[in-house]
Amino acid sequence: MKIIDIISATPELLKSPFSGSIMSRAIEKGIVQINIHDLKDFSNNNKKQIDDYQYGGGSGMVLMIEPIDNCISHLKKSNDYSEVIFMTPDAKKLTQKISNKLSISGNLIILCGHYKGIDQRVRDNLVTMELSIGDYVLSGGELPAAVLCDSIIRLIPGVLNDETSALEDSFQDGLIAPPVYTRPSKYKNLKVPEILLSGDPKKVKEWREKKSDEKTKVIKP
Repeated sequence: MKIIDIISATPELLKSPFSGSIMSRAIEKGIVQINIHDLKDFSNNNKKQIDDYQYGGGSGMVLMIEPIDNCISHLKKSNDYSEVIFMTPDAKKLTQKISNKLSISGNLIILCGHYKGIDQRVRDNLVTMELSIGDYVLSGGELPAAVLCDSIIRLIPGVLNDETSALEDSFQDGLIAPPVYTRPSKYKNLKVPEILLSGDPKKVKEWREKKSDEKTKVIKP
């Protein structure tokens, strides 16, 4: 079983993503275990403080190193981890290649940023990987953490009913997936390409490869 521990200042934001669809089925099957940890539970402050003003002045609060270190140290007492991942917009972007690698790695810790960010000492000494889901800023790292988990979990054997489905996703071979169609073959004068109805696997494969190549050149030249 793969264990993914998520550390968050606002854990309530992570309840919904794991309560339905593919991720909930993976949890129910015992293929993956998701643990969500409230950072406030690891604060030694009487008021459960987890953030403070930044040194040198400036707007925005910063997550403190102590509760984060306490939480990570607590988790490492029970399990070994391949990576401690920090979700932040100022990092390398998540790609299919990275998701593939993480899907076959060991257990993971995912740290969600919040407010203005986290104490740099966490990034320098406790985190082993930093990932972004795009060049934009969100209120916190919870939604990016859910995106990362979804991209990883669906690749683990036994999660999808048809395991070949994930292998045919966009970016698995560096290309964007071709268009797909389903019934009915004709709807309001809108028709499915005849080649897909031909029953000729070779021609269908060639058509899909051509469309995939064309789509990639337009969207991701």
